[in-house]
Amino acid sequence: MSINIEELRKKYIDNPPEGLTSEDIRSMSDDDLLDMDYFMNEELDDDFGEEGFYIF
Repeated sequence: MSINIEELRKKYIDNPPEGLTSEDIRSMSDDDLLDMDYFMNEELDDDFGEEGFYIF
């Protein structure tokens, strides 16, 4: 999967996530931008109980 950093940056500059501004996105490093994109699009897996992971 090839990710074009400049397209990704433009996507977030045009529509910044809550709590960030377009200027914040402009000043992010490429790695920070990729990390943010990953966590914003990550699907959380809430199936802890199925495997026996319990905290009492």
